[in-house]
Amino acid sequence: MHSSTNGKRILEALAYFDIFNHPLTKQELLSIEQAKIEETEERLQEYSDKKLCYNSSEYFSISSNIKDLVLQRIEKENRAKLYTKKLPFYANIIKSFPFVKGIAISGSLSKGVMHKDGDIDYFIITSKNRLWICRTLLILFKKIFLLNSRKYFCLNYFVDENNLEIVDKNIFTAVEVSYLLPIYNVELFEHLKKENDWTSNFFPASTNQIPLNEIKGEAFFKSILETAITGLFAEKLDLFFMKLTCKRWASKFNYFNKEKFELTMRSYRGISKHHPSDFQTKVLSAFQERMEQLNLKNEGSIYS
Repeated sequence: MHSSTNGKRILEALAYFDIFNHPLTKQELLSIEQAKIEETEERLQEYSDKKLCYNSSEYFSISSNIKDLVLQRIEKENRAKLYTKKLPFYANIIKSFPFVKGIAISGSLSKGVMHKDGDIDYFIITSKNRLWICRTLLILFKKIFLLNSRKYFCLNYFVDENNLEIVDKNIFTAVEVSYLLPIYNVELFEHLKKENDWTSNFFPASTNQIPLNEIKGEAFFKSILETAITGLFAEKLDLFFMKLTCKRWASKFNYFNKEKFELTMRSYRGISKHHPSDFQTKVLSAFQERMEQLNLKNEGSIYS
């Protein structure tokens, strides 16, 4: 799928966020469409007349039960505020670990909402060739001190500073990258977004980011540990942790074929992805179904 024109971005955005029962405001659609307000309003009126979308107040959705969805979104936004209050405490812990170079929030909270059983997802950038040391220490901390709770400490995506370009290029990853909320080392994430400028072909910008204060300063012991873990010892230790983790995952998820393992558990020296539920594939499939349904209603292709 390529860049959309003539209002097609609106339908793509509404179709995509409908997967998450997430209606969008007119202001959010203006940001996505990147057109004049009069043109966007004209498109929305056209789609409403054709029953391609529905609206309640300033919210729009391709689902007819939009009033219920708006109430759900407001509830999830209020829940997200509670999680946001907890965020600085846990982000400061992550920041204090050796070789953590940058932290951003991804997942639901980056869209300003939180489900009842949701958790805070972190996207972490590490020093070059130190990803697996960093990841192992953080996972051990979570298992020992947080009793393996994911609620405020979900660590499922790591890249090092030399691997900022996201390999999977589709609307799912484009939305996630566009919505990343940097909380530590904002400048590094600005560089990451430049490295992933391909996302504008799918999704030009985030639409509803919650304000977060950047975490400043460095932990004293962090620099000491980084100085101590260096040279050939660090290289071997990082490789050891990578091989150990990959071996464990290969055994645990031995029912995955090669392609699915690569997609969901991508593990290289500078990348660690841990998405065994394969949520990406499920979302892309649901998005495709919605686009096809809209296409039938519209009597013409809505793909560019």
